[in-house]
Amino acid sequence: MSEEKFYYQTEAAELLHMMISSVYSNKDIFLRELISNASDALDKRRIECLKDSELAENENPEIRIEIDSDAKALSVSDNGIGMTRDEIIQYLGTIAKSGTKEFLRAAKDSDTQQELIGQFGVGFYSVFMVAEKVEVVTRRLGGSETFKFTSDGGGSFTVEDAPQRSECGTTVTLFMRGNSDEGAKDYLSEWTLRDIVGKYSDFISWPIYFKDKIINSRKAIWQRPESEVTDEEYTEFYKHLTHDYREPLTRIKINAEGTTNFKGLLFIPSEAPFDFFMNPDSGGISLYINRVFIMNDCKDLIPQYMKFVRGVIDSEDLPLNISREILQDDPIIRIIRRSTQRKVFGELRKMLEDDREKYAKFWTAFGRMFKEGIAQDQENVKTILGLAIYRTTHDDGWTTLAEYESRMKPDQKGIYCLAGNDNISALRASPKLEPFTSRGYEVLLMTDPVDEFILSQASFILPEDAKDWLNVARDDVIPYSDDEKKANDEKLSELEAEFEPLRKLALEIFQDKLESVKLSLTLTDSPACLRDGPGGISLQMERLMRSAGRVVPPQKRVLEISANHPAVRKLAVLAGTDRDKAGDILRVLYDQSVLLEGEMPDDPAGFVKRVDGLMTLALGDE
Repeated sequence: MSEEKFYYQTEAAELLHMMISSVYSNKDIFLRELISNASDALDKRRIECLKDSELAENENPEIRIEIDSDAKALSVSDNGIGMTRDEIIQYLGTIAKSGTKEFLRAAKDSDTQQELIGQFGVGFYSVFMVAEKVEVVTRRLGGSETFKFTSDGGGSFTVEDAPQRSECGTTVTLFMRGNSDEGAKDYLSEWTLRDIVGKYSDFISWPIYFKDKIINSRKAIWQRPESEVTDEEYTEFYKHLTHDYREPLTRIKINAEGTTNFKGLLFIPSEAPFDFFMNPDSGGISLYINRVFIMNDCKDLIPQYMKFVRGVIDSEDLPLNISREILQDDPIIRIIRRSTQRKVFGELRKMLEDDREKYAKFWTAFGRMFKEGIAQDQENVKTILGLAIYRTTHDDGWTTLAEYESRMKPDQKGIYCLAGNDNISALRASPKLEPFTSRGYEVLLMTDPVDEFILSQASFILPEDAKDWLNVARDDVIPYSDDEKKANDEKLSELEAEFEPLRKLALEIFQDKLESVKLSLTLTDSPACLRDGPGGISLQMERLMRSAGRVVPPQKRVLEISANHPAVRKLAVLAGTDRDKAGDILRVLYDQSVLLEGEMPDDPAGFVKRVDGLMTLALGDE
């Protein structure tokens, strides 16, 4: 096939321009990226050969670095899986498929922009920091055709047929830029290249050759005693493994000996990757058997709610030909999984007790996923609850459930909770809190989607000896005793006739939206709020279910109106004399309550028009 030209998208071209303009300060990482890609290609070839016995085994897997001083060229070659023509276009022709715009935004705002490379899947393009042109020659395992990719980083690239490679694999050749800056590194220097490989890629399990000599130690870092490994080496291994260019929050070393022997090196990232919650396959632990790579993202080594944990598990007892299907039922894997869970739980507990600020950083990044274990893992639900932290009405910080319980009032019926949207300030301002905070009761504030589900299913999924979780959004959860309730009901009974016209009017206007209208003496500042009916689901849960494609029948709410609020008292009088005007104000009151739930009114334009009318009325004629 003749040469064919392609063009990058606008954002991709801008990204290339940023790299060529040397925005990124640590240019050494281009070589780390190329070696890491070559290592991945060798891993993939070995896995493909295990799956298909007709494919040729790789007898001499290797990565080679070569210099051509006359051509000012640097090459990194591997005899790994290689690429087809379509794969070249897919992998090299599309930069950061799901995150280019986010990358550019972060790059412009960041003081350490070089750390962003790889985070958004753009590691290969770091070569344009040092090269004026790049050629990639590749042949796919099992294929007979060889292709060449060429780009100068100017917003386009070409793909064409190339002379046949004798073996599958890939060669990336960089035609280097001149070093005009004083003190700039010479990337065609043997010692510069050796230094970079030693710093970033020494632990790569495949041999890296330079001038026919292996220049990496190939020592599995998880097999070495901690006393022999520096923090910097652990950090570089984490970056190689995850393509995350921030330092990990913490690391966990595992050395299990007994009936089952395995070693491990796990990390908890400091922040979630940009697509972590959108991509169900992101994250996970790599499985090795006797230092031989088996698979990435081995889902059976860690539960789904812990998939933020990254790292390596290396077993001495599993067979090399194990498959994903066998893994699911293997007793050794179950032992490794339980042990790994315990190690992660232990590290999190230590962090929670010793460094609350660091733990809060973990929780902010991954707490919403970790809490899913409350519903998924009944065996460990007590442990997960013990590690959970929440915002509350007590102060602006985080609290554990044990700390909350230590502050509970003697007469408190359970743990009071309010779940809502992710705006903690809006949740703190909810009128639903007023009956509780005015009486000195503390309420947990839950802002993650999973909280809605846990709260709705608390009676089924919480341990039998756990205190009840009481949703203050429900109209049947009250913060006073039976005697107080009786006295309150008697006062409300005396007010029924006064507010009856308003109640009837509200039910007439909102007959499809309201189950009932409830008069209240416990709202202290707000005129009204929406509560969930005894058998209904919350607005937030309704929204979540619909966003997941579930068909949810319309839910009727309870409109609670304050008998103490002066505006409501005047509105009650107006309902008996001017139903049309009272109806317009009721609609504003209802839409305000919907807004406080984090939802939009059904008729935003009508809401604005009615508010404008009220402002005009309040301001009067000029």
